[in-house]
Amino acid sequence: MPFMGLGLHVLVALYFAAHAIRSGQPMYWLIILFSFPLLGSVVYFFAIYLPNSKMERGAKKTVSAIVNSIDPTRELREAKAAFEYTPTAQNQMRYANALLEANNAQEAAFNYEACLKGPFANDPEIKLCAARAFFESARYQDCIQHLQEIGTYKPEQTQLLLAKAYAATGQKELAAEKFKYCADQFGSFESIVEYTIWAIALKDINLTEQLLERLDLIMRNWNRHNKELNAESLKRLQAAKKLMQ
Repeated sequence: MPFMGLGLHVLVALYFAAHAIRSGQPMYWLIILFSFPLLGSVVYFFAIYLPNSKMERGAKKTVSAIVNSIDPTRELREAKAAFEYTPTAQNQMRYANALLEANNAQEAAFNYEACLKGPFANDPEIKLCAARAFFESARYQDCIQHLQEIGTYKPEQTQLLLAKAYAATGQKELAAEKFKYCADQFGSFESIVEYTIWAIALKDINLTEQLLERLDLIMRNWNRHNKELNAESLKRLQAAKKLMQ
């Protein structure tokens, strides 16, 4: 029985090691996972896996939606007040995040740029958020530049946004390559939806039909929770499908 328990620890460590490699985590995680399979797996789960999981992101979105429905401008007000009272880089990042969530992409981009001029100039999370703000404010080349500098950080989010930025600048071959990569490599509902929306915009009927079939297969076994987690992507997909009629 102890042998079986040890084997399970190793299997879990191998799973997290594969996740670390695919998601571009630092190589020291592999040393930790293989040197201390049980403890390393527990630490990796809470430090890396859970914060980046769809479950965690879904929970945050749900809580945020509830708070916003009660007081839509609360976080923006508090973040602005905190930054004005104590203009630190951390408070400016919080303010920029609040601006981006409030659909004020241009001002958010301005604040992210200010953050990237200081000690956090190479912070991949800030670069990713700045890229989102640039994309939303139609500064697509700036968006592409930051995403290319990020490298392997949060690969699905980074590569999918890069695909959309290439599409927005009319770089069809690069967009096609990135959309296909995201759909095949990550296989998430969001990545396939964005690929489908792009195919619809190009009026590529064959590709669109293939992607819609993949989406139908994914949704076939969905429950209510799955629908709630992917509500935004579903809404975008339905809007795009109307263009086919």
